[in-house]
Amino acid sequence: MQFSRIVAVVLPAHNEASVIGSVIANIPPHILSMSVRTIVVDDGSTDATARVARQQGAMVVRHLANLGVGAATVTGLLAAEEIDADIVVTMDSDGQHDPGEIGRLVKCLVDGPYDVVIGSRLLHSEGMPFSRVAANLLLNAVTYVVYRKIVSDSHSGFRVFSRDALARTNLRSAGYEVCSVIIGEIYRQKLCYKSEQVRAVYTTYSQGKGQPFLNGINIILGLLMRLVRRV
Repeated sequence: MQFSRIVAVVLPAHNEASVIGSVIANIPPHILSMSVRTIVVDDGSTDATARVARQQGAMVVRHLANLGVGAATVTGLLAAEEIDADIVVTMDSDGQHDPGEIGRLVKCLVDGPYDVVIGSRLLHSEGMPFSRVAANLLLNAVTYVVYRKIVSDSHSGFRVFSRDALARTNLRSAGYEVCSVIIGEIYRQKLCYKSEQVRAVYTTYSQGKGQPFLNGINIILGLLMRLVRRV
């Protein structure tokens, strides 16, 4: 069966060869009569991430060097625009997000109708390590200081965008602060959004791939620098 509309699922990835195959395999092939295409942005991996992703049928865009999750996300969003995607999903490639929830988030966007849906781990934080809850609440607070807007999970990588929403946003960020920059663009462009509950899957592997303390400090400093430049 041929579907005329496209949902693109963007996976920024750095050295995820051991898990990315399983993540891709569990992404549904179609959602709401739309075909699903997976785009993996291999951000300078030194392992077999790109090969495994291609073997699972994903389109792979490769950075020759590790530029950061923000840069990989932007590259993936541009690739989604190139294939004329109607809806674009971003999610982590380390298995923290359940691909089975993509359909529910896409349906939320379509039924809303919303411009952006953000998958919020903090709306259902059971099983989420306390350190992660505390860190994300701190980042929510910093995002509020910078953009004066409250979001339940400002640093969720699980998001769904309409084509129009992406066309209206201007993302220029290489690091993890891209999450807060996206929140800023949602409010700057007056996009209609919803936070939708998702379950985060915390394995030993995904926790090991999480944010080091210094990365968190760098995110906060980067956001505060944006605030200073605006002032």
